[in-house]
Amino acid sequence: MDVRLWLALIVVGALGIKLIRPPWWLVAVILLGGYILAGSVLAPLIDPITK
Repeated sequence: MDVRLWLALIVVGALGIKLIRPPWWLVAVILLGGYILAGSVLAPLIDPITK
């Protein structure tokens, strides 16, 4: 099954907001930061840590 990254981010963000109820800006910063970090030059360095 091929799920687009942006779709997964929207689902995770919606569930996080619904279940935990953090400030909306905090969810947006975390998701956007993760998306930007995944596409950066640091991604190969972080990949072994996250597995």
